[in-house]
Amino acid sequence: MATNSKKTGTAAKIGVMTLAIMNVTAVVSLRGLPAEAVYGMSSAFYYLFAAIVFLIPTSLVAAELAAMFQDKQGGVFRWVGEAYGKKLGFLAIWVQWIESTIWYPTVLTFGAVSIAFIGMNDVHDMSLANNKYYTLIVVLVIYWLATFISLKGMSWVGKVAKIGGMVGTIIPAALLIILGIIYLATGGQSNMDFHSSFFPDFTNFDNVVLAASIFLFYAGMEMGGIHVKDVENPSKNYPKAVFIGALITVLIFVLGTFALGVIIPAKDINLTQSLLVGFDNYFKYIHASWLSPIIAIALAFGVLAGVLTWVAGPSKGIFAVGKAGYMPPFFQKTNKLGVQKNILFVQGLAVTVLSLLFVVMPSVQSFYQILSQLTVILYLIMYLLMFSGAIALRYKMKKLNRPFRIGKSGNGLMWFVGGLGFCGSLLAFILSFIPPSQISTGSNTVWFSVLIIGAIIVVVAPFIIYASKKPSWVDPNSNFEPFHWEVQAQPATASPSVTKPSTTASGPSSSNSSAPSSGSSASTSTSLGSGDKDKDTPKS
Repeated sequence: MATNSKKTGTAAKIGVMTLAIMNVTAVVSLRGLPAEAVYGMSSAFYYLFAAIVFLIPTSLVAAELAAMFQDKQGGVFRWVGEAYGKKLGFLAIWVQWIESTIWYPTVLTFGAVSIAFIGMNDVHDMSLANNKYYTLIVVLVIYWLATFISLKGMSWVGKVAKIGGMVGTIIPAALLIILGIIYLATGGQSNMDFHSSFFPDFTNFDNVVLAASIFLFYAGMEMGGIHVKDVENPSKNYPKAVFIGALITVLIFVLGTFALGVIIPAKDINLTQSLLVGFDNYFKYIHASWLSPIIAIALAFGVLAGVLTWVAGPSKGIFAVGKAGYMPPFFQKTNKLGVQKNILFVQGLAVTVLSLLFVVMPSVQSFYQILSQLTVILYLIMYLLMFSGAIALRYKMKKLNRPFRIGKSGNGLMWFVGGLGFCGSLLAFILSFIPPSQISTGSNTVWFSVLIIGAIIVVVAPFIIYASKKPSWVDPNSNFEPFHWEVQAQPATASPSVTKPSTTASGPSSSNSSAPSSGSSASTSTSLGSGDKDKDTPKS
């Protein structure tokens, strides 16, 4: 794409449209469309609202943070840790990893339903899709297969993911929208009232509860921030790419949701099946029912490709942080290819346990929804820390170079953008605990128990692990750089015996190699978590 990329020296620069499409590909998934189709015309309001208060702020804030620390490891651990200290930094990357782990059963549920619709008998297909034991078996078989493939090395997964993204997401999305247009243009009777209000009835609290999950539709956009340094004139072109990508994403979601609402009555919408049913109904209308198995295979392939990509992905972040001394040596073990095998096995066991909830919940649909909500809750904790941390760093790291900066001068625009993202995330976080009345979730006791107890366990776990840190957990080969507040503290507290402080290794690494037990340097005491709050948290 000569028009979308330019070269400066040997480094290729990403163009505006290229980055916009990359962001769209990373975010867009069709599996959540049925959840919003029940809202009819007002679904467009929810998509637009979530884009304004979450999608765009996430993209811009993550871009500034990624550009600030482009040469340092850690991702969200680095971003939050620089602002609030290691404990909250560890919490941020922990919930990011656990969130992705909980996400696997939900996305694979959609994959199992897609596989069920490969047959040509609608009644049989729907019955199979509703069978909890079938879904459980398919989820576990596919997940563990993806895990074992990951252990063999991921060199070829990128190609699979690219093909899967096109075949399983982009093409089906375009086809669904086109089919909806053809249906209406040829006199098809719409099940959606296009004359209904764009704005939801806010007097009915139930209208906003299920819509909280829409924030997860846009989750992951922070990953695009890593590309900010590859954009020519980032201060101008990156925001442009963000807004273009957001517009395309919103259009796909809105039109795709409308297309489902047109062909399926709101009362008949099923969270896990309706996308396939929608395609089936459209294909019957154009007398092309033979396409139904093909689209089912395509959607299933898209899901499988996505899972294969993500199985090893998020775990790499927690693995890198673990090697710096934040996880026991057990979690630092790799195979001969350097793949973090023990983390993957533990992740797999967690997915297996979560998948067994199939037999507890009243239906596949209720299981799908409750795990989706738990995923949202955990992911939003990370976002709350990220947004507030970005604002805090404007004051704690005033002089640090920001290749991309929200606002040319002052902190007003950062307060607005970051504050908007924080408030939007907080709203979605609160609403995510409330069971939606639109679908059957079984016992409210089970619902609240899973969400509240699950969230508490996940949030408490990293603090317990952090408190249990030992100097022996540090991998001598880790090159995790110290935080800025550690570097600032070193000259005042360093022992005279330390003559050559490390600039490339983190606190844990340098302490392990120079003074593993003496605690004589600031780097040592800070990184190993001695229990002194001042040493683990930046001073304001």
